Amino acid sequence: MFLPSVLALFLYFPEDKSEYIPAAITCAIFLIGALLTMRLIIKISNREAAKTKELEEQVTNNQSSQRNS
Repeated sequence: MFLPSVLALFLYFPEDKSEYIPAAITCAIFLIGALLTMRLIIKISNREAAKTKELEEQVTNNQSSQRNS
């Protein structure tokens, strides 16, 4: 019943469209930061996965050499 009036409190569409410029710049900065952070996390994850695979191969090789001895 009072939903449209509640939404009206949060919606603001300025007449002067130049007020969107700072918001767009801030959004772009945070978007670039989020993308860079995601790429960094993926790089670190791949590096850790390679280390884990190498360690797993070492353990497997040690176990197989102990069985053969």
